[in-house]
Amino acid sequence: MTISGFLKYVEIKTKITSVFSFAMITGYLFSIGQPVDVQKTAVFFAGMFLFDLATTSINNYIDTKSNGLPLPASRKSAAVITAFLLVASVGLGIGLVLMTDTIVLLIGALCFATGVLYTYGPLPISRQPWGELVSGLFYGLVIPFLILYINMPQGYYMTVSLSAETLSVELQILPILTVLLLAVSPVCCTANIMLANNICDLEKDVRVKRHTLPYYIGVPNALKLFAFIYYITYANTVLLVITRILHPVALLALITIVPVQKNINIFMSMQDKEETFPVSIVNFIAIMSALVLVIWIGGFLTRMAV
Repeated sequence: MTISGFLKYVEIKTKITSVFSFAMITGYLFSIGQPVDVQKTAVFFAGMFLFDLATTSINNYIDTKSNGLPLPASRKSAAVITAFLLVASVGLGIGLVLMTDTIVLLIGALCFATGVLYTYGPLPISRQPWGELVSGLFYGLVIPFLILYINMPQGYYMTVSLSAETLSVELQILPILTVLLLAVSPVCCTANIMLANNICDLEKDVRVKRHTLPYYIGVPNALKLFAFIYYITYANTVLLVITRILHPVALLALITIVPVQKNINIFMSMQDKEETFPVSIVNFIAIMSALVLVIWIGGFLTRMAV
């Protein structure tokens, strides 16, 4: 498999979802003056990125087997690469668990199971109407939470007691609510990439008995949902400033609604995988890059004011 074939096989262009979530949360840690544990964070990033590649390769390996489309290399080579990515990411995950605690183990195991079951099994998540929700939550919420969890003081978000007889979980409400609000934009933008993809692939998906969300709610309603999800991100940015989670400079990110709305209109007029689907990726980059930028700027302004 060539390098270009490998990059196509793992759909490297779609990996912006995890990278932007990572950049946003490290910016937030900087803005609140919380030191970053470089070793833990580096291990997490490497494991996260490799597992993202692994789940995509699993998805493509299984999908090409059922839809008859070619792989960029022999199936044996693709299987070896998939196995390597999976083993490497699991190894890094185990390493992170040894550096942290039970919570990282439990959440990591959930991520692993969901990543595999997304495509594999009797009822693959990618063939169900909740693929958008699952991808959005794991890329937009779980990744930010884990980054925050491994860098904040022990017990800041939750405490778990595990024994042979009981499992006790104690949550800190306000810190958890902060995580949930920070996660809204990456969750929504990630989910909309999946939604746009499923809208464009609807006819093809139905032929292979893949019934995604647009199949159940219809394309007109799916398009309305597509637009509404973006508007949620802007309302949430205002809420983050009102609640003082982010510096007021974050309101500058609202100007991205101009190009985002233009792209929404383009997708509303035509839904095509080659021509208009990329606007969902462009919108993701516009919203998330602006948010990352203003969070880091807010952090610098906060430190200068102290």
